[in-house]
Amino acid sequence: MRIVSGSAKGRALAGPKPTSQHIRPTADRVRETIFNVLGQFLDGQRVLDLYAGTGALGLEALSRGAGAVVLVDQDREAQALCKQNTQALGFSAQVELLSQPVVRGLDTLGRRGDRFELIFADPPYAARVVETVLEAVMAAKVLSPGGMLVVEHDKREEAPESHAGLTREDQRRFGDTLVSFYRAP
Repeated sequence: MRIVSGSAKGRALAGPKPTSQHIRPTADRVRETIFNVLGQFLDGQRVLDLYAGTGALGLEALSRGAGAVVLVDQDREAQALCKQNTQALGFSAQVELLSQPVVRGLDTLGRRGDRFELIFADPPYAARVVETVLEAVMAAKVLSPGGMLVVEHDKREEAPESHAGLTREDQRRFGDTLVSFYRAP
């Protein structure tokens, strides 16, 4: 795994152990397509990466000009990988790591009044929580008006065209993976 573009282009990211069953990093080509859809550069945006895993999506956003990223993951291996990758890329001053389950992390961020222009969610495919994520993000009021929520999920899990006030603007398929792009009103 590598950072695809931006200031850290080509830099390697540490990945999970081969025996890890909890972390499934987003493939480089999927990340590249996601950012092609979003636009190449993020001009100081605040980004939230839910189920962060290795931190690849959030760190890619920083490489492409995001101003700050919050990574949320409860798994200890994921937290260690996020810290390792953040430090290796020199992004420590721009990254906050919340070691909490996603719904609780959203609640924490919402109570603090944090808002994000871009949110990534890459939950475990078996969890089948696309609608839960959409609802939790909107309930916490962490997505800025007009902001984008990008959800990676299994192709067998249907992502609604609209839910909890969000509207799906785009969807891309990569083998067994779907990426759904939702816009806030």
